[in-house]
Amino acid sequence: MLCISLTYSYLCTMNNKVLLIYTGGTIGMGRNPRTGALEPLDFNNIVSNLPEMEYLSTGIDVHQFTAPIDSSDVCPRTWAQLVQIIASNYDRYDGFVILHGTDTMAYTASALSFMLENLTKPVILTGSQLPLGQLRTDGKENLVTSIELASAYGKDGRARVPEVCIYFSGKLLRGNRSTKQNADGFDAFDSFNYPHLCDAGINFMFNDHCILRPDFSRPLIPHYQMNPNIVVFSLFPGIQENVVRHMLSAPELQAIVMRSYGSGNAMRQPWLLRALQAASERGVCIVNISQCVAGSVEMSRYDTGYQLQQAGVISGRDGTVEAAVTKLMYLNAIHQGDAQAVRAAMETSIAGEITEG
Repeated sequence: MLCISLTYSYLCTMNNKVLLIYTGGTIGMGRNPRTGALEPLDFNNIVSNLPEMEYLSTGIDVHQFTAPIDSSDVCPRTWAQLVQIIASNYDRYDGFVILHGTDTMAYTASALSFMLENLTKPVILTGSQLPLGQLRTDGKENLVTSIELASAYGKDGRARVPEVCIYFSGKLLRGNRSTKQNADGFDAFDSFNYPHLCDAGINFMFNDHCILRPDFSRPLIPHYQMNPNIVVFSLFPGIQENVVRHMLSAPELQAIVMRSYGSGNAMRQPWLLRALQAASERGVCIVNISQCVAGSVEMSRYDTGYQLQQAGVISGRDGTVEAAVTKLMYLNAIHQGDAQAVRAAMETSIAGEITEG
């Protein structure tokens, strides 16, 4: 094993190399010195744009998407591409850093946490609120720290954080627990129902008891298929029966993420319960996620939640909308329409996305 002399002397690495995957996003924009316009940077020349990279003791290779993707255009095909890149390079690198736009970063992080089964190396998504080419950019710190975390190995030769994460503004978060909370501030992400995996200050403060511990003796199992026949809808006062009925009766529909009030409550309208029950009986998995950013769905707390249970709705517990959506896509793909298997798996933690019990 080759030990490297990072600021944190206890960290070791197996390959002393990280793969940097640039998909697009604000971080990859630079200012053209001739026109003054923002345009995508060539990340193969990243060292010339970021002198700080020269001080990293970790080798860096770059995989750049041919055409940068605006994160609003990210889709399951993009996730499959990322899985392919990681799986085909898995043995060559200590970890992987994905540069990604912030708008859908939590969806991508959640999807990858399910698609990369038995991940034993760090996959860290990061980006920035200001382009690298701007003076006050947050991108430099986010990028450099993400690379250090992706190459962080313990004395036992194992990765310190062997899971899919988001790093932003001094916080390393479990990817499938993360939500974008701020469109303007540098603290763009947080995990409201789960502690930070690491806080990056003068030193790295790892919360080891919160980090997943996979079976390091087993290989990575990549998955490429997702079934996106899912809809998300939020309850609100005055929601109309005909709109909901048309949405829930779509023949292609296989799963629903229903954003309810508080701890999982809904209005006591007979038509809503009938519509949900009819969808559930024809094999549509309906998952109840709170509109609140913190807290958990507990449908046995109030009568309104109990009625949802009777209609076949299952609790999403303390999970995020992003995790529920991508988990349903993943489960519907691997179980191929077995509604009972999907429901059972939705109530079980696959990659630390919900708190069981």
